[in-house]
Amino acid sequence: MDALDLVAGWPVERAAVGVMPIVGTSTPAGRRDREQLRSVGPVDRPFPWASVTKPATALAVLVAAEEGSIALDEAAGPEGSTVRHLLAHASGLGPDPGPPLARPGTTRIYSNAGYVVLGELIAQRAGIPFDRYLQDGVLDPLGMAGTRLDAEGPSGGAAAGLSGPLADLLMLARELAVPTLISAETHQQAVSVQFAGVGGVLPGYGRFDPCDWGLGVEIRCRKQPHWTGVRNSPSTFGHFGGSGSFVWVDPEAGVLCSGLTDRAFGPWAVRAWPALADALLTEVARSGAGRGPHGLA
Repeated sequence: MDALDLVAGWPVERAAVGVMPIVGTSTPAGRRDREQLRSVGPVDRPFPWASVTKPATALAVLVAAEEGSIALDEAAGPEGSTVRHLLAHASGLGPDPGPPLARPGTTRIYSNAGYVVLGELIAQRAGIPFDRYLQDGVLDPLGMAGTRLDAEGPSGGAAAGLSGPLADLLMLARELAVPTLISAETHQQAVSVQFAGVGGVLPGYGRFDPCDWGLGVEIRCRKQPHWTGVRNSPSTFGHFGGSGSFVWVDPEAGVLCSGLTDRAFGPWAVRAWPALADALLTEVARSGAGRGPHGLA
């Protein structure tokens, strides 16, 4: 059975899921003659992304840092916090707007509020609304023509306001895997653990010590249970959202996967998403042993 056939059994009305090799890698999935995308569901139908917005916002922040309008280690948010702390959910701010709950760098608190602060900072420095900066700096350059930011959403646009189709989410995933908008050095920081050793709660899964994050993406490391599969490498990074959305990149396997659904994250996703990831990575491993010319069966 094709791994993507599993999506038909998900308890959702609509789902769109895509998987593709990471361009230019020497991994089994990345050794290929041409780009290969496999998908199920409507690739051009928009879905809400919820917190999968955060990697796009983080990318906008990293673009601004390379432009020189902000610095990753400048003060931002509560006293003692920096832009880097905010990106890595280590500023001490709670999930929602309010006073800090901890000193910066001491615990990992998943924070929508921190990303609202980042959106406001970018808008202030750029002199334009954050949604315009995101459009000009990230969405348009990546060709994400079907994706828009709702700046008035309940969590603030920069935290959870994007909606768009799978085709666009895959473009974002590809950028997260192989950057074109930021330098390799900045990208390496983004996908490396920030504030190593800090523990915290991964929403929906409980507490981990450490609870590793990069800049805008969660890094799998040794977390278990997890929303990716047990076959995913520790270097796998990505994000999931409360709307039933996800994106992950496994650099060691050389493959990325994105999904959008019309059902909120819950126990169904806790079961379904890792099973899909493991099935996909089993296909990659088999094809890497000579059973497929492009790394995906």
